[in-house]
Amino acid sequence: MTVETMPKAVPPVPSKTAPGVRVGGLSVVYKTSAGELPAIAGINLDLVPGTITGVVGESGSGKSTLALSLLNAVQPPGRIAAGSVEIDGLGDVVALRGEDLRKARGRHIGYVFQAAQNSLNPLKTVGKQLLDLGRSHGVSDLRALVREAKELLGRMGMDGARVLDSHQHELSGGMRQRVGIMLALVLNAHLVVLDEPTTALDMITQATILRIIREVHEERGLTTLVITHDLGVVAEVADRLAVMYGGRIVEQGPTREVLGGPRHPYTRGLLRAIPRLVGDIDEARALPGRPPTLGTVPREGCVFRERCPLRMDVCDTVEPLAIADGPRIVACHAVDAAAAKETKA
Repeated sequence: MTVETMPKAVPPVPSKTAPGVRVGGLSVVYKTSAGELPAIAGINLDLVPGTITGVVGESGSGKSTLALSLLNAVQPPGRIAAGSVEIDGLGDVVALRGEDLRKARGRHIGYVFQAAQNSLNPLKTVGKQLLDLGRSHGVSDLRALVREAKELLGRMGMDGARVLDSHQHELSGGMRQRVGIMLALVLNAHLVVLDEPTTALDMITQATILRIIREVHEERGLTTLVITHDLGVVAEVADRLAVMYGGRIVEQGPTREVLGGPRHPYTRGLLRAIPRLVGDIDEARALPGRPPTLGTVPREGCVFRERCPLRMDVCDTVEPLAIADGPRIVACHAVDAAAAKETKA
Protein backbone atom coordinates (compact mmCIF):
# COMPACT_ATOMS: atom_id res chain seq x y z
CA MET A 1 0.00 0.00 0.00
CA THR A 2 1.42 3.39 -0.96
CA VAL A 3 1.36 6.61 1.00
CA GLU A 4 -1.27 8.04 -1.31
CA THR A 5 -3.67 5.12 -0.85
CA MET A 6 -3.49 4.87 2.92
CA PRO A 7 -6.98 4.92 4.44
CA LYS A 8 -8.10 8.11 6.08
CA ALA A 9 -9.70 8.18 9.50
CA VAL A 10 -11.52 10.78 11.54
CA PRO A 11 -8.84 12.51 13.63
CA PRO A 12 -9.14 11.75 17.34
CA VAL A 13 -9.89 14.62 19.68
CA PRO A 14 -6.85 15.25 21.91
CA SER A 15 -7.59 15.03 25.63
CA LYS A 16 -5.01 17.67 26.44
CA THR A 17 -2.88 20.25 24.70
CA ALA A 18 0.61 19.61 23.40
CA PRO A 19 3.17 20.16 26.18
CA GLY A 20 6.22 22.35 26.02
CA VAL A 21 9.56 20.88 27.07
CA ARG A 22 12.54 22.79 28.48
CA VAL A 23 15.85 20.97 28.79
CA GLY A 24 18.23 23.01 30.94
CA GLY A 25 21.92 22.37 31.64
CA LEU A 26 21.50 18.63 31.08
CA SER A 27 24.62 16.51 31.55
CA VAL A 28 24.89 12.71 31.46
CA VAL A 29 28.05 10.82 32.46
CA TYR A 30 29.08 7.18 32.16
CA LYS A 31 31.29 5.42 34.67
CA THR A 32 34.37 3.88 33.03
CA SER A 33 37.77 2.63 34.10
CA ALA A 34 39.04 6.16 33.38
CA GLY A 35 36.41 7.71 35.66
CA GLU A 36 33.09 9.33 34.82
CA LEU A 37 33.09 10.61 31.26
CA PRO A 38 30.47 12.98 29.79
CA ALA A 39 28.16 11.67 27.05
CA ILE A 40 26.28 14.97 26.88
CA ALA A 41 27.27 18.19 28.63
CA GLY A 42 25.25 21.31 29.37
CA ILE A 43 22.45 20.70 26.86
CA ASN A 44 19.86 23.48 26.59
CA LEU A 45 16.95 22.80 24.28
CA ASP A 46 13.32 23.93 24.13
CA LEU A 47 10.62 21.88 22.42
CA VAL A 48 7.89 24.32 21.45
CA PRO A 49 4.37 22.96 22.06
CA GLY A 50 2.85 21.44 18.94
CA THR A 51 6.09 21.37 16.90
CA ILE A 52 8.41 18.68 15.59
CA THR A 53 12.04 19.15 16.62
CA GLY A 54 14.76 17.17 14.88
CA VAL A 55 18.10 16.31 16.51
CA VAL A 56 20.80 15.30 14.04
CA GLY A 57 24.45 14.31 14.29
CA GLU A 58 26.91 11.50 13.64
CA SER A 59 26.84 8.27 15.62
CA GLY A 60 28.19 8.85 19.11
CA SER A 61 27.19 12.50 19.25
CA GLY A 62 24.84 11.90 22.19
CA LYS A 63 21.48 11.96 20.41
CA SER A 64 20.03 8.77 21.91
CA THR A 65 21.36 9.65 25.36
CA LEU A 66 19.50 12.95 25.12
CA ALA A 67 16.33 11.11 24.08
CA LEU A 68 16.55 8.64 26.97
CA SER A 69 17.08 11.54 29.36
CA LEU A 70 13.64 12.88 28.47
CA LEU A 71 12.24 9.71 30.07
CA ASN A 72 14.82 9.70 32.89
CA ALA A 73 15.73 6.29 31.46
CA VAL A 74 19.53 6.48 31.33
CA GLN A 75 20.75 3.11 32.62
CA PRO A 76 23.88 2.32 34.68
CA PRO A 77 26.77 2.78 34.26
CA GLY A 78 25.27 6.05 33.01
CA ARG A 79 23.51 8.67 35.12
CA ILE A 80 22.09 12.16 34.78
CA ALA A 81 24.69 14.24 36.58
CA ALA A 82 23.09 17.68 36.27
CA GLY A 83 20.27 19.64 34.73
CA SER A 84 16.51 19.35 34.36
CA VAL A 85 13.84 18.27 31.88
CA GLU A 86 10.72 20.32 32.58
CA ILE A 87 7.57 19.08 30.83
CA ASP A 88 4.31 21.03 31.02
CA GLY A 89 1.78 19.21 33.18
CA LEU A 90 4.40 16.82 34.55
CA GLY A 91 7.24 18.82 36.09
CA ASP A 92 10.91 17.91 36.15
CA VAL A 93 11.24 14.34 34.87
CA VAL A 94 14.77 14.10 36.29
CA ALA A 95 13.31 14.44 39.80
CA LEU A 96 10.69 11.69 39.33
CA ARG A 97 11.24 8.29 40.92
CA GLY A 98 9.46 4.96 41.28
CA GLU A 99 5.76 4.80 40.50
CA ASP A 100 5.54 8.46 39.46
CA LEU A 101 8.24 7.92 36.85
CA ARG A 102 6.68 4.69 35.58
CA LYS A 103 3.30 6.38 35.12
CA ALA A 104 4.91 9.27 33.23
CA ARG A 105 6.32 6.87 30.63
CA GLY A 106 3.56 5.96 28.22
CA ARG A 107 0.89 8.20 29.74
CA HIS A 108 2.76 11.48 29.22
CA ILE A 109 5.78 10.49 27.12
CA GLY A 110 5.64 8.03 24.23
CA TYR A 111 8.93 6.54 23.02
CA VAL A 112 9.61 4.75 19.73
CA PHE A 113 12.87 2.85 20.03
CA GLN A 114 15.60 2.85 17.41
CA ALA A 115 15.37 -0.90 16.73
CA ALA A 116 11.63 -1.58 16.77
CA GLN A 117 12.09 -5.35 16.85
CA ASN A 118 14.11 -5.05 20.08
CA SER A 119 11.24 -3.32 21.87
CA LEU A 120 8.77 -6.12 21.12
CA ASN A 121 8.57 -9.41 23.04
CA PRO A 122 9.17 -12.23 20.51
CA LEU A 123 7.18 -14.68 22.66
CA LYS A 124 3.96 -12.65 22.77
CA THR A 125 1.63 -11.33 20.11
CA VAL A 126 1.39 -7.58 19.64
CA GLY A 127 -2.12 -7.73 21.11
CA LYS A 128 -0.96 -9.41 24.33
CA GLN A 129 1.79 -6.83 24.70
CA LEU A 130 -0.80 -4.09 24.19
CA LEU A 131 -2.95 -5.55 27.00
CA ASP A 132 0.11 -5.81 29.26
CA LEU A 133 0.80 -2.14 28.58
CA GLY A 134 -2.78 -1.20 29.42
CA ARG A 135 -2.83 -3.21 32.66
CA SER A 136 0.51 -1.77 33.80
CA HIS A 137 -0.93 1.73 33.46
CA GLY A 138 -4.25 0.92 35.11
CA VAL A 139 -6.40 1.18 31.99
CA SER A 140 -9.91 0.10 33.07
CA ASP A 141 -11.44 -0.32 29.60
CA LEU A 142 -9.10 -2.69 27.77
CA ARG A 143 -11.58 -3.21 24.94
CA ALA A 144 -11.50 0.50 24.22
CA LEU A 145 -7.69 0.34 24.27
CA VAL A 146 -7.77 -2.43 21.65
CA ARG A 147 -10.21 -0.41 19.51
CA GLU A 148 -7.89 2.60 19.72
CA ALA A 149 -4.92 0.43 18.72
CA LYS A 150 -6.78 -1.00 15.71
CA GLU A 151 -7.79 2.50 14.65
CA LEU A 152 -4.20 3.73 14.87
CA LEU A 153 -2.87 0.74 12.95
CA GLY A 154 -5.56 1.19 10.32
CA ARG A 155 -4.64 4.85 10.10
CA MET A 156 -1.11 3.72 9.30
CA GLY A 157 -2.23 1.45 6.46
CA MET A 158 -2.35 -1.93 8.23
CA ASP A 159 -4.98 -4.50 9.16
CA GLY A 160 -5.22 -3.81 12.88
CA ALA A 161 -6.81 -7.15 13.83
CA ARG A 162 -4.17 -9.16 11.94
CA VAL A 163 -1.29 -7.16 13.37
CA LEU A 164 -2.52 -7.56 16.95
CA ASP A 165 -2.67 -11.34 16.40
CA SER A 166 0.90 -11.41 15.03
CA HIS A 167 4.29 -12.00 16.63
CA GLN A 168 7.12 -9.64 15.77
CA HIS A 169 8.79 -12.12 13.37
CA GLU A 170 5.60 -12.14 11.29
CA LEU A 171 5.91 -8.41 10.60
CA SER A 172 8.24 -6.53 8.28
CA GLY A 173 10.63 -3.87 9.52
CA GLY A 174 8.30 -1.09 8.43
CA MET A 175 5.32 -2.77 10.10
CA ARG A 176 7.24 -3.20 13.37
CA GLN A 177 8.15 0.48 13.24
CA ARG A 178 4.48 1.39 12.86
CA VAL A 179 3.60 -0.92 15.75
CA GLY A 180 6.14 1.00 17.83
CA ILE A 181 4.47 4.27 16.91
CA MET A 182 1.07 2.80 17.84
CA LEU A 183 2.32 1.66 21.26
CA ALA A 184 3.79 5.11 21.87
CA LEU A 185 0.46 6.81 21.08
CA VAL A 186 -2.19 4.40 22.31
CA LEU A 187 -2.19 5.72 25.90
CA ASN A 188 -2.73 9.22 24.48
CA ALA A 189 0.75 10.57 25.24
CA HIS A 190 1.19 14.04 23.79
CA LEU A 191 4.98 14.16 23.94
CA VAL A 192 6.48 11.60 21.56
CA VAL A 193 10.17 10.76 21.08
CA LEU A 194 11.19 8.82 17.97
CA ASP A 195 14.75 7.46 17.98
CA GLU A 196 15.96 6.85 14.40
CA PRO A 197 12.45 6.03 13.08
CA THR A 198 13.60 5.25 9.51
CA THR A 199 16.89 3.42 10.08
CA ALA A 200 17.32 0.25 7.97
CA LEU A 201 14.06 0.84 6.05
CA ASP A 202 13.80 1.01 2.27
CA MET A 203 13.08 4.35 0.60
CA ILE A 204 9.36 3.75 0.04
CA THR A 205 8.83 2.59 3.63
CA GLN A 206 10.83 5.57 4.90
CA ALA A 207 8.55 7.92 2.97
CA THR A 208 5.50 6.17 4.44
CA ILE A 209 6.81 6.43 8.01
CA LEU A 210 7.67 10.12 7.60
CA ARG A 211 4.22 10.84 6.19
CA ILE A 212 2.64 9.02 9.14
CA ILE A 213 4.76 10.95 11.66
CA ARG A 214 3.71 14.31 10.23
CA GLU A 215 0.02 13.46 9.85
CA VAL A 216 -0.39 11.80 13.26
CA HIS A 217 1.54 14.66 14.87
CA GLU A 218 -0.86 17.23 13.45
CA GLU A 219 -4.06 15.25 13.98
CA ARG A 220 -3.40 14.25 17.59
CA GLY A 221 -1.86 17.53 18.70
CA LEU A 222 1.62 16.33 19.69
CA THR A 223 4.97 17.75 20.63
CA THR A 224 7.46 15.51 18.84
CA LEU A 225 11.21 14.94 19.01
CA VAL A 226 12.84 13.04 16.13
CA ILE A 227 16.36 11.69 16.63
CA THR A 228 18.21 10.87 13.40
CA HIS A 229 21.52 10.92 11.59
CA ASP A 230 19.74 11.66 8.29
CA LEU A 231 19.38 15.31 7.34
CA GLY A 232 16.82 14.30 4.73
CA VAL A 233 14.51 13.04 7.49
CA VAL A 234 14.54 16.32 9.43
CA ALA A 235 14.20 18.31 6.23
CA GLU A 236 11.01 16.36 5.53
CA VAL A 237 9.26 16.57 8.91
CA ALA A 238 10.95 18.89 11.43
CA ASP A 239 9.95 22.48 12.22
CA ARG A 240 13.12 23.09 14.22
CA LEU A 241 16.54 21.47 14.07
CA ALA A 242 19.29 20.95 16.64
CA VAL A 243 22.72 19.75 15.50
CA MET A 244 24.74 17.71 18.03
CA TYR A 245 28.45 16.99 18.14
CA GLY A 246 30.52 15.54 20.97
CA GLY A 247 27.65 15.71 23.42
CA ARG A 248 26.91 19.40 22.73
CA ILE A 249 24.33 21.21 20.64
CA VAL A 250 26.43 23.31 18.29
CA GLU A 251 23.63 24.88 16.24
CA GLN A 252 19.86 25.07 16.44
CA GLY A 253 17.02 27.01 14.87
CA PRO A 254 14.21 26.76 12.32
CA THR A 255 14.93 23.82 10.01
CA ARG A 256 14.73 25.81 6.78
CA GLU A 257 17.14 28.44 8.09
CA VAL A 258 19.67 25.97 9.50
CA LEU A 259 19.73 23.82 6.35
CA GLY A 260 19.44 26.77 3.98
CA GLY A 261 22.20 28.82 5.58
CA PRO A 262 24.24 26.74 8.07
CA ARG A 263 26.58 28.79 10.24
CA HIS A 264 28.47 26.23 12.32
CA PRO A 265 31.30 24.53 10.37
CA TYR A 266 30.06 21.11 11.52
CA THR A 267 26.59 21.71 10.09
CA ARG A 268 28.19 22.88 6.84
CA GLY A 269 30.33 19.74 6.79
CA LEU A 270 27.32 17.47 7.24
CA LEU A 271 25.50 19.13 4.35
CA ARG A 272 28.59 19.05 2.14
CA ALA A 273 28.94 15.29 2.73
CA ILE A 274 25.50 14.46 1.30
CA PRO A 275 25.79 12.79 -2.15
CA ARG A 276 23.98 14.62 -4.94
CA LEU A 277 21.48 12.92 -7.23
CA VAL A 278 22.33 15.29 -10.08
CA GLY A 279 25.41 17.22 -11.08
CA ASP A 280 29.01 16.44 -10.16
CA ILE A 281 29.13 13.58 -7.64
CA ASP A 282 32.62 14.74 -6.63
CA GLU A 283 31.07 17.82 -5.02
CA ALA A 284 30.26 15.71 -1.97
CA ARG A 285 33.08 15.90 0.57
CA ALA A 286 33.36 13.66 3.62
CA LEU A 287 34.18 15.32 6.92
CA PRO A 288 37.88 14.79 7.75
CA GLY A 289 38.78 12.73 10.80
CA ARG A 290 36.40 10.90 13.10
CA PRO A 291 33.87 12.00 15.72
CA PRO A 292 35.11 11.80 19.31
CA THR A 293 34.31 8.92 21.64
CA LEU A 294 33.63 9.11 25.38
CA GLY A 295 37.35 8.83 26.03
CA THR A 296 38.51 11.31 23.38
CA VAL A 297 36.09 14.23 23.86
CA PRO A 298 38.27 17.23 24.77
CA ARG A 299 37.97 18.26 28.42
CA GLU A 300 38.36 21.93 27.47
CA GLY A 301 37.96 24.07 24.40
CA CYS A 302 35.78 23.34 21.38
CA VAL A 303 34.87 19.67 20.88
CA PHE A 304 34.93 20.10 17.08
CA ARG A 305 38.31 21.82 16.77
CA GLU A 306 40.28 18.77 15.52
CA ARG A 307 38.09 18.57 12.41
CA CYS A 308 37.31 22.26 11.95
CA PRO A 309 38.57 24.31 8.97
CA LEU A 310 38.00 27.54 10.95
CA ARG A 311 40.06 26.55 14.00
CA MET A 312 41.42 29.45 16.05
CA ASP A 313 43.83 29.59 19.00
CA VAL A 314 40.98 30.25 21.43
CA CYS A 315 39.30 26.99 20.35
CA ASP A 316 42.01 25.00 22.16
CA THR A 317 41.24 26.30 25.63
CA VAL A 318 37.81 27.97 25.74
CA GLU A 319 34.53 26.19 25.04
CA PRO A 320 32.37 28.42 22.79
CA LEU A 321 29.19 29.80 24.26
CA ALA A 322 25.86 29.27 22.54
CA ILE A 323 25.03 32.72 21.16
CA ALA A 324 21.49 33.58 20.09
CA ASP A 325 20.93 35.53 16.89
CA GLY A 326 17.18 35.84 16.42
CA PRO A 327 15.73 32.32 16.19
CA ARG A 328 19.20 30.82 15.58
CA ILE A 329 21.66 29.68 18.26
CA VAL A 330 25.26 28.83 17.34
CA ALA A 331 28.21 27.81 19.52
CA CYS A 332 31.36 28.68 17.54
CA HIS A 333 34.21 31.12 18.20
CA ALA A 334 34.77 31.75 14.47
CA VAL A 335 31.09 32.53 13.86
CA ASP A 336 31.05 34.80 16.91
CA ALA A 337 34.19 36.62 15.73
CA ALA A 338 32.76 37.11 12.22
CA ALA A 339 29.54 38.51 13.67
CA ALA A 340 31.52 40.94 15.83
CA LYS A 341 33.42 42.21 12.77
CA GLU A 342 30.18 42.74 10.86
CA THR A 343 28.75 44.68 13.80
CA LYS A 344 31.80 46.99 13.94
CA ALA A 345 31.70 47.51 10.17
